[in-house]
Amino acid sequence: MAGYYPEGKLIGTAENLCAMQSVSSLNDAYHEGRILEARAVVCDSAHNLIVDLGIMKGIIPREEGAIGIKEGTVRDIAVISRVNRPVCFVITDFRKNEAGRTVAILSRRIAQERCMREYIETLIPGDVIDAKVTHLDSFGAFADIGCGIVSLLPIDSISVSRIDHPRERFSVGMEIRAVVKSFEDGRISLTHKELLGTWEENAAHFEIGETVAGIIRSVEDYGAFVELAPNLAGLAEMKDSIRAGQQASVYIKNIIPSRMKIKLIIIDTFDYDYHPGQPEYFFTGNHIDHFRYSPAASEKIIETNFETVDKSRELLLQGCL
Repeated sequence: MAGYYPEGKLIGTAENLCAMQSVSSLNDAYHEGRILEARAVVCDSAHNLIVDLGIMKGIIPREEGAIGIKEGTVRDIAVISRVNRPVCFVITDFRKNEAGRTVAILSRRIAQERCMREYIETLIPGDVIDAKVTHLDSFGAFADIGCGIVSLLPIDSISVSRIDHPRERFSVGMEIRAVVKSFEDGRISLTHKELLGTWEENAAHFEIGETVAGIIRSVEDYGAFVELAPNLAGLAEMKDSIRAGQQASVYIKNIIPSRMKIKLIIIDTFDYDYHPGQPEYFFTGNHIDHFRYSPAASEKIIETNFETVDKSRELLLQGCL
């Protein structure tokens, strides 16, 4: 599995830089079939990507730009959008151009197919992987999980505390960790909230009597839900002229683990242009079988069981479902 990372991870490594130092080192990489990375500088009118290899130019022909381009199942925007960004590839040939200069012929598709076969298809639900946010939509975040292959992280799987848009948690280009949630129609769906800690782990950072920072997430007739951490929110007593999205300073009135409740009093609110920071992960391992968010004392159970999902996938593959 080593070597299959989101695009941009390899470009500055010593091995990758050494491969770009000479024609001889590029030739070695060609014969070894190594996956390399360099920056795409132009997408020409035929949608071929021109890549800067330092000592020479590289060309990724349109149909080699990504899995599915040749078949028409992936739009050309998948290639066009790579301009001025790192792209992964293998070298498939060296040729002379019209000016008599040697250019390298490259394939991003082959690198992606190898990543799918040797890495992504070996993943199981509960595996924790590196990912890189590529773009954000109202329904979720898309993340590169290896060689430019993108998976969806649905908005309701980003954190326990609800958000209106993924930009409240992530920014494009942010490197994150994610959990393989499920496999649907050959695509991997991701989740993230299981890495952000249980109710108890988050609540342990707060004490009754403290006044702390929060974000008002929703305003209801009976009070306002205030996010204290991505996986922790409390209910504040109603106050006039507050609205969702405002920053707040809140007094912690009570913490009740058995009911998973934190009672708050809003001291002040203000508008603030919020920029998401790097997520803080409570779980740092490479695989998680079961995640229980709710405290042991709580009657309400909130959990994710990845073992069940994995078993369903196994039976499906065996034709038993």
